[in-house]
Amino acid sequence: MKKFLFLIIILLQFQSRCLSQDKGKILSDYLRKEMNEQKIPGLQVTVIKYNEIIFSESLGYANIPFSVNTNEKTIFSINSIAKVFAATAIMQLVEENKMDIADPISKHLEGLPKDWGEITIKQLLSHTSGLPDIEDPISGDLVGGKGQEFAWISLQKMPLQFKAGEEFNYNATNYLLVQRLIEKYCECPFEKFIEKRQFEIAEMSGATFGNSFDVVENKSPTYSYYYFDKAVGDYVLGNKLLEVSEEFPTMLRADAGAFSSAQELAKWVIALQTGKFLKDNRSLKKMWQPVELNNGGFGEFGGILNAYGLGWPVVKREKHPAVLPIGGGRAAFGIYPEDDLAVILLVNLSGVMTHDLVDKISKIYLSE
Repeated sequence: MKKFLFLIIILLQFQSRCLSQDKGKILSDYLRKEMNEQKIPGLQVTVIKYNEIIFSESLGYANIPFSVNTNEKTIFSINSIAKVFAATAIMQLVEENKMDIADPISKHLEGLPKDWGEITIKQLLSHTSGLPDIEDPISGDLVGGKGQEFAWISLQKMPLQFKAGEEFNYNATNYLLVQRLIEKYCECPFEKFIEKRQFEIAEMSGATFGNSFDVVENKSPTYSYYYFDKAVGDYVLGNKLLEVSEEFPTMLRADAGAFSSAQELAKWVIALQTGKFLKDNRSLKKMWQPVELNNGGFGEFGGILNAYGLGWPVVKREKHPAVLPIGGGRAAFGIYPEDDLAVILLVNLSGVMTHDLVDKISKIYLSE
């Protein structure tokens, strides 16, 4: 009888491996098709099931001029995915009783404008604060164009955009203050806190913060087909592939400026879900809970990203709900908690709807 059961287990494991290989082939073919149609130079994909990597692949070129192939060590710009590192850091401090997300920010930060005082940490994290944006909506640069300190002074003279909780407005000011909260209690730069309390714990030796023009081992440039047309004052789609140069201000590293490989990011996702960052599972659920506006609605980017939690875009739906952080139109990863599944996709072409691709990839592994 024991021998018979052993044979059944071996057979089931073999069938599982075959099924996984079949799905891997389907995924690989799908990505090659998308790369060809969207002219994506290079990408990485990693699939996690039950907190184990079951598929990982690197395709295309990390560097086009030198024909350098993408490999598992290639790191990409993941831009705004830095927000989930920041949100997790806040929850780490909450668990240490340094703060509560319901606290007004004036309880922790001094010298703020009077009309900012009652805005809560939760409203910062969920982009429902109504704070003015420190980034110019047209140029994308810091307001005033005279550096970080001038922008901060100018920002504090600007009026609120709306009453806190009334609307959803995705802007960098929220995470500027999130970063200041973290730095107050860690007494170190934001990047150092994340490196020590998250990257080192997850054994992410390749993940880093910086600017696109920093020289970093194994880093792929970001490419784009869009260029700034001075005649129309906006970015226009062209036929020529360009290399993007981006500067991420140090005061906004909680908002953007992160770089990682899909393999490294997979380590972070696994560490998050296995309690290595947060001791209480309720902290994780609180981050992923969609935040309601005062009218009962939800802030959203549109499409499948129809709600927003604490730093985490949410796919709010009855079947296969997910959280799906995005970064710069070039990076996304989805966690499907009810399905014990996660999918990470990084590309080096700006302007790709990576979150839609991630959700389509998930369907390959959700189908039985």
